[in-house]
Amino acid sequence: MKTFDSKSLLKDFTPEIEKTSIAWWVTLITFIGIFLLGVHALGRQVSEGHIVTGMRDNVVWGIYIVNFIFFMGLSYAGALLSGVLHLYKAEWRKPVIRIAELITVISLLIGPFFIFFCVGRLDRLHYLVLYPRIQSPITWDVIAITTDLFGCILFLYLSIIEDLALLRDSLELNVPAWKKKLYKFLAMSYTGTPEQRKHLSQARNIMAAMIIAIAIIVYSVLAWIFGVTLQPGWHSTIFGPYFVIAAVYSGTGLMIIVMWLFRKIYRLEKYITLRHFCNVGYILLVIGAFYGYFTFADYLTKWYGSQKMDALLIDKLFSNFFWLFIFANYIGILIPIIIIGIRKFRTINNIFIAAIITLLALWVNRFLIVIPTLETPYLPIQDHRIDWIQYSSTWVEWSLSAAGVAVFAILIMLFSKLIPIISISEMIEVEDTSDETI
Repeated sequence: MKTFDSKSLLKDFTPEIEKTSIAWWVTLITFIGIFLLGVHALGRQVSEGHIVTGMRDNVVWGIYIVNFIFFMGLSYAGALLSGVLHLYKAEWRKPVIRIAELITVISLLIGPFFIFFCVGRLDRLHYLVLYPRIQSPITWDVIAITTDLFGCILFLYLSIIEDLALLRDSLELNVPAWKKKLYKFLAMSYTGTPEQRKHLSQARNIMAAMIIAIAIIVYSVLAWIFGVTLQPGWHSTIFGPYFVIAAVYSGTGLMIIVMWLFRKIYRLEKYITLRHFCNVGYILLVIGAFYGYFTFADYLTKWYGSQKMDALLIDKLFSNFFWLFIFANYIGILIPIIIIGIRKFRTINNIFIAAIITLLALWVNRFLIVIPTLETPYLPIQDHRIDWIQYSSTWVEWSLSAAGVAVFAILIMLFSKLIPIISISEMIEVEDTSDETI
């Protein structure tokens, strides 16, 4: 067991809060530029209509919905990982659990905006609140996402309140006065008394259990929006668990990527070690195996059932989308499993590469769920133009997609300038995590 005191941890974790490098500002300005390009694209879309996108009468959903499903999956994966790791009290989780919590909240803030981009009449958006139809799965989704967002923000706040108090009380912390006032306000007179610790621990345990349940329910509701339709490829009873497993798979990959970046940028090699990458990698391996099984079961039953429209969809996947299908459902599953499963390949950089492959493969998987199905309607249009039936995304859609990624990066960068990316209160007593112990 390796013991850390709050003074040494503050010394190691607060330089990123006290000082800002030129490289950080350049990176932030770059992401802001990407975001502003997305704002310009949105302005074009609002003023000229959806004609500036690739969405048409048949393919009414494009990469906006792909991004929505993808970001929602990242958020629910973060919720599941942070909740489970917290409840099981795994010692190795302490340097990385805040990353999972951040992924959850930030992804939940970004994902719903892609639904707004998909709406043709934003001026009528408030009708969803004023005149909801409880029969509609979309209404379930709005209620579920709102509930999940509230619960995850509360869980994140409960996890940082002790660190806020430490930053408030630190006399050596060299930050502007407004930051000190912010810490004082958010810490809410927390002083770390035994009674406060007890109540805080109980509240965290309750919220951890709640967000696990909410995450499963919410992503299942999102899957049912597809599953309760009769569209080829969507009408499946396994879509609920399939979506949840895929979400955890992609979220675990993102968690590894963010761990690697913060470890490199803020020189956290002493705290985020090979052991942490391997442990999160094992989660990726197990979930990847489950995800591969669900993928195989889903496509096997469609292919073997030989229903006309499902057969047309499978043929399209193996012709028009062949390489995307291979990447999403073969490379994206087998490569991470091989890298993490074979000890010789199990290095920090290799696990990082496996995580990138996982993340990209899961985005492509969401693309293959949405687009080919909409290009294979039950009632085809007669005498149609090719661009009515085949989807091709435009620069407007890609700009808004890039803006979503940029906002994710901006928010996580800004958070790291306010609160240590590793929990000081959790790390005060943590087991030895040297790279030799795997």
